[in-house]
Amino acid sequence: MTSIVIPAHNEGRVIGRLLDALLADTSPSGPDIVVVCNGCTDDTAQVAAAHGDRVRVVEIPTPSKHTALRAGDEHALGFPRLYVDADVVIGAAGVRALTGALAQDPDLLAAAPGRDVPLAGCAWPVRAYYRVWQLLPAVREGLFGRGVIAVTEEGHRRIAALPPLMADDLAASLAFGPGERRVVETARVVVRPPRTWADLIRRKVRAATSSAEFERFQAARGAGEAGAGAAPSARTGTGDLRALLRARPTLVPEVAVFGTAALAARRGARRAIRDQDFSTWLRDESSRGA
Repeated sequence: MTSIVIPAHNEGRVIGRLLDALLADTSPSGPDIVVVCNGCTDDTAQVAAAHGDRVRVVEIPTPSKHTALRAGDEHALGFPRLYVDADVVIGAAGVRALTGALAQDPDLLAAAPGRDVPLAGCAWPVRAYYRVWQLLPAVREGLFGRGVIAVTEEGHRRIAALPPLMADDLAASLAFGPGERRVVETARVVVRPPRTWADLIRRKVRAATSSAEFERFQAARGAGEAGAGAAPSARTGTGDLRALLRARPTLVPEVAVFGTAALAARRGARRAIRDQDFSTWLRDESSRGA
């Protein structure tokens, strides 16, 4: 049986649209859906429970995504297993495409859907940023930034061994080699971007902070492994941007915006990195609008 684990912290405004999509066009026997409300102070649990017996709601007091994921594992019934962020939207057909890909290739341990980022209603600098971001090789090929990852039982064992990290989706993506992970473009997920420049920078500061924590984890793990090679990375370099401009010279204004956002994020993350504050979650509320 396919199980879907949805960690949700104060997502009452948006979790209904995800559950509606998951429950549409599916048989009464599946998939198994577990919503883990972690530290919620809103109506997330009530909204999820209103979707009927096919959605099981687990409530825990700790506002922690990592803890919620592990609690979801304790209640989930089977594999393949999907971990889905409450603020994205993927439908039943997308779930079937992901589980089908895992079933067809015995070497495949993890899969994620193709990403749709609706930019209507976003400020121009936000649209410019995402036009560049979506073209970057690491973003196109990695499983992160999609809000959905599907794993086999063996793949689950690998990500379950990871420590609590703010960049949990990045860590999960890089836990698998190129032949073990795949982006399944026939499965689609809608990931809503921030609408304002200020909200984009908040999200990017969080990303810069979480990337720093992940790189420290990689360095510590590499130091303890004899003969360890270079750690895998999804960081964008100036070479990536130069290559993009050579291929698409008309993107000069957008690349300038992208670079400005990256510099602002690094400046904004300095204090948190210095203080090793890897728990403060700078949440973007604008993407959770109706």
